[in-house]
Amino acid sequence: MNGNHPIIASVFTGKPVKDEDHHSQETPAPNPRTATKVPLSISRVAILGLGLIGGSLGLALGRCGVQEIAGYDRHPETMTAALESGAITRVATDPAAAVQGAGVVILAVPVGVLGRLAGDIAPFLDPGTIVTDTGSVKGAVVRELEKIFRGRARYIGGHPMAGSERAGISAADGYLLENAVYILTPTPSTDREAQQDLTNLLQALGSRVITLDPDEHDLIVAGISHLPHLLAVSLVGASGELAREHPLTLMLAAGGFRDTTRIAGGDPVIWRDIFLHNQQAILALLNSWRDRIDALAGMIRRGDAQGLETALSQARALRSQVPARQKGLLPALYELVVTVPDRPGVIAALATSLGNAGINIIDIEILRVREGEGGSIRLGFTTAAAATRALEILKDSGINVRML
Repeated sequence: MNGNHPIIASVFTGKPVKDEDHHSQETPAPNPRTATKVPLSISRVAILGLGLIGGSLGLALGRCGVQEIAGYDRHPETMTAALESGAITRVATDPAAAVQGAGVVILAVPVGVLGRLAGDIAPFLDPGTIVTDTGSVKGAVVRELEKIFRGRARYIGGHPMAGSERAGISAADGYLLENAVYILTPTPSTDREAQQDLTNLLQALGSRVITLDPDEHDLIVAGISHLPHLLAVSLVGASGELAREHPLTLMLAAGGFRDTTRIAGGDPVIWRDIFLHNQQAILALLNSWRDRIDALAGMIRRGDAQGLETALSQARALRSQVPARQKGLLPALYELVVTVPDRPGVIAALATSLGNAGINIIDIEILRVREGEGGSIRLGFTTAAAATRALEILKDSGINVRML
C-alpha cells in the first residue's frame, strides 16, 4: 500500500499509523468554511416563519455578514429559540414590525397562508424592498403576490430545493442551502435589478441559483417532489391496511421500504397546502402515473415477461441518470463509489484526506452496509477534475474505488 495517506490507510486497514509517517504527512486541518460577505447594501433582512427553512436562512445570513435579521413566527417559543440559536438578531412583535426598514423580506411560511401574510405586510414595506417566498408552489402564488406587492415592493418568487426529515427551528442548519439548488421564478414584470441582488445574496449563502417560469416550475416539481410524496403516503397507507390483518408487516419493512416512504413523514399541513395549490399539475401527473400502473398491472395479469423486463430496464436506465450530467436542476455531478470496511472513522477519514488535498465533496450517500463486513459509499463532486483527483488519492491509499 502506498504510504502517501497513512491516516486514511490506517482507518481502512485497522493497522496503527507509524509515528514517523504520521508526522511526515501531517498537514494543517482544513480551515472552517469561510462565509462570503453579502453586498453591503443588504444589511437588514426580515424572515417571517422560523421553521426549518426560515431558521436555516437566518443562520446562513448571519454567517455571511448580515447585521440585522428580524424574525417573526406565530409561536413565541419558536422566536425565542431562533434568537438563542442565532438565526435572528431581533424578535419582532408582529409581521409589520419585522419588515419595516428591511432591505429583503423572506416569507418562509406554508403556501396556504402566503397570500394573507403578503396582504398584511404590504402597507408597511418600503418601495425598494425585495420580497421573496420559499414556497414549493409558484404559479398561483407568484400571480397573487405580484398583484399584492405591485407598486409597494419588488417581489421575486423563490423555492430552495433543500430540506430535512426534521422540521422546526430545532432542525435549522446554517449550511442547509450550501450547494443546494435555489430556484427563482421571475416573470416579465420582475424588477431585474432586484432579481440580480437576490441572486447575489443567495449565491453568497452557497446556493446554486437557477431561474424557471413559475408554471414550468410547478410541473417539474410536481413530478419530482409532489407526486412522489403522494405515492409515499399511499404506500404507507396500503401497508397500514395490510398490517391490520398481518401484524408483522411493518416490523418486516426493510430499508428499501423506509427509503421509499421516508418523505411521507413530512409536515401534513405544509403538504396539504402544496397539493391543493398545485392541483392542476399534480392531477395531470397522477393521471399519467395511473396509466403506467394500469399498463404494468396488465403485463402481470397476462404474464407478459418480456413487457415487464422492458419496462423495468427502461426505468433502470432512466434512474441511472439521476442526477443527469447534462440536464436537470443540478449542474453536472461527477461521482465515485468507494467500498469501505465496517470500522469507526471511515467516513471521517475519507473526508479528511480529500479535504487536505483541497477537494470538496458536495454529496455523500451510504449506499449499502453490512454490519461487521462493510459497504459502499457514493461521493459526489462538481467537476471531473475533482473526481479524478479524488480517485487517484483514494487508489493511492489502497482503497477500492470506481467512477460512475
